[in-house]
Amino acid sequence: MPKLIDKFGRQINYLRISITEHCNFRCFYCRDDAHVPDCKREDILSYEDIQRIVRIFAEMGVTKVRLTGGEPLLRRGIVKIAKLISSTPGITDVPLSTNAQLLEKFAGKLHENGINRTNISIDSLIPERFKEITRGGDVAEVIKGIDAAIAAGMSPIKINAVAMRGVNDDEIESLIDFAIDKGIDIRFIEAMPIGAAGIESQSQYMSEQEILSRINQHLEGRLTPITPKKTDGPASNYKISNTNSTVGVISAVSNHFCQTCNRVRLTAKGDLILCLGQEDSISLKDAVRSDLSDDKIKTMIITAINKKPEKHEFNTAIDNISNRQMVEIGG
Repeated sequence: MPKLIDKFGRQINYLRISITEHCNFRCFYCRDDAHVPDCKREDILSYEDIQRIVRIFAEMGVTKVRLTGGEPLLRRGIVKIAKLISSTPGITDVPLSTNAQLLEKFAGKLHENGINRTNISIDSLIPERFKEITRGGDVAEVIKGIDAAIAAGMSPIKINAVAMRGVNDDEIESLIDFAIDKGIDIRFIEAMPIGAAGIESQSQYMSEQEILSRINQHLEGRLTPITPKKTDGPASNYKISNTNSTVGVISAVSNHFCQTCNRVRLTAKGDLILCLGQEDSISLKDAVRSDLSDDKIKTMIITAINKKPEKHEFNTAIDNISNRQMVEIGG
């Protein structure tokens, strides 16, 4: 069985699948004002396409498949997709990334059908500010979604907040306290220069060092570094003493984690993206809809993985990805 190991010796065992480009939020750092998904039904991966691609990747050593979007809960048949993926031999971890606006409705069924944990985006607890950041979101519904995920038994549950100077940096402490109160984890994310919206948001950028300073001031003497597991994401995580929560920072810009990158991304249109910060991709949708055998598709994937770059260029060449929208690739 061929393993997916790139030319830098990194084994790829994690596939992120965007199952829709549509989102019920329009977060200003994620997509441009004028962006409208140009995606017909026949353009996006079908259930059968997804099932075949996941099976092929599982046969090549991938064990973790994350469902992203857009907002994945908008995809018709989301529960069926979760079941198809979680029942694939070799796949042991099927998390979900969501804004949780619709999670109250789906949490129970998703957990029953293989979604074992979830990451939830929430950049503010202040209703009017949340509505402004998301251009219409309702933070009360998101909190109901978080509570539903807890009740369904998903674990761990992580909330992700993009820390932005002059936007929500005065809520770092209150977001930590919210996570502690709920018994869940929290991670702060550096704003990334992806697409015109992401590049424009760099004026509000806060570095890992700045964010950690604020966390340390708030939780003085209560943080213990956590040794990462192979399946962990790229955050620097800390256990908060006398709680069930952890806090972390994802430093995609100031202190990149490319040397341990173990993932590739599949867009809703079936493009395999090798690096979040580069534009190189191949179409797996065309491959699985052709008469190519599984073995030939595996050869295509191996060839692509060998072109995976050593690192992104967020600090030196942000225009690399100026034409791509974060909402299209799921972060």
